[in-house]
Amino acid sequence: QVQLVESGGGLVQPGGSLRLSCKTSGLIFDYYTIAWFRQAPGKEREGVSWLSGSDGSTNYAESVKGRFTMSGDNAKNTVYLQVNSLRPEDTGVYYCAAAFGIATMEPYEYDSWGQGTQVTVSS
Repeated sequence: QVQLVESGGGLVQPGGSLRLSCKTSGLIFDYYTIAWFRQAPGKEREGVSWLSGSDGSTNYAESVKGRFTMSGDNAKNTVYLQVNSLRPEDTGVYYCAAAFGIATMEPYEYDSWGQGTQVTVSS
């Protein structure tokens, strides 16, 4: 059974940074795609970034390119999302998700989800 547990969210001022973590269990990194999604109040869940377990490649939504960096530590079964230069519009619940095989940033491609961690960007 795949389990994902996010942590690292919080309240930060505009321009600040956070490092979000997603501890995984029940999966082998090489066979999965791991992604970060976020959902703001009243808005649809949107993809932020994803990491291919097979080759370690990453992709990002245009809105976060150059500010967010996703990485993985196979030894710790953990993926990270370093979020820098935060803006108020980055506020939302950030979810980690896993898909067996190759996936992109469509929520329907992922069948395992964490409970989310809240990120609030406000002065």
